[in-house]
Amino acid sequence: MKIFYIAEIVGKSGIYTVKNALPEVKRRFPYDFAIACADSATGGGGLGRNHAAYLHKMGINVLTTGDYCFYKKDLYENIEKLSYVLRPNNLNPDAPGIGYKIYKTGTEKIAVVVLLGQNGFSRIHSSSPFINLPPLLEKLRQETPYIIVDFHAQASAEKKTLFYTSSGRCSAIIGSHTRVQTADECIFPEGTAVISDAGRTGSLESVGGCDTNSRIEEYLNGIPNWTKEAWEKLSLQGVYLDIGKDGKACSIERVTIPVDSPDLCKD
Repeated sequence: MKIFYIAEIVGKSGIYTVKNALPEVKRRFPYDFAIACADSATGGGGLGRNHAAYLHKMGINVLTTGDYCFYKKDLYENIEKLSYVLRPNNLNPDAPGIGYKIYKTGTEKIAVVVLLGQNGFSRIHSSSPFINLPPLLEKLRQETPYIIVDFHAQASAEKKTLFYTSSGRCSAIIGSHTRVQTADECIFPEGTAVISDAGRTGSLESVGGCDTNSRIEEYLNGIPNWTKEAWEKLSLQGVYLDIGKDGKACSIERVTIPVDSPDLCKD
């Protein structure tokens, strides 16, 4: 099975990038299943219901979220109806939505899991991913050998530790949240593909996809402002996975596809 993972989509420029890069993605990286981290797709922080539906209609099978999963009220109120949107599985069990799901693609089944790290998040609290994940993987492996985990975490040490803890128990663990693509992709001897962070989709000439001036102002005055997206050097980043029939990864490839900015944003 071939899987394409689109790194964290940031704001309108990120959605624009997805729309314009997908034809080339499909040509160069034919896939059976597409996953995208959409935790910052709406206003640079969170995912709105309309944007979720729009991205899904583009052909993205699953949208993952992270620490911003409930920032948008319309998604919080409707996430139970959106089987293609996943919030972190290790949140309080009473939280709306689901943290994993088994999807059908052709004649095969693929499981997608989202987990949230515990280091560096002050506005949302989760249980230990190291306790949450092992029994879930055992359960999922009874249904399908194809299991992809999106680990939305800040600390690289926490990500690396989960990689080693779960090696051989799933097909791939893809790190998200830091919005900077790392160059440490590899396949462990047990057959699990990993990367610390798949990067971001939107402006690469920016601070995490956001306008540089707004980020400078925040560090000077302490007032958060994630509403201004950047439009310079647009690129879709992500990873391309080839998973064998036994659920073990055959290859993992980092991807960066540049997209021209719209004329109105070049001035």
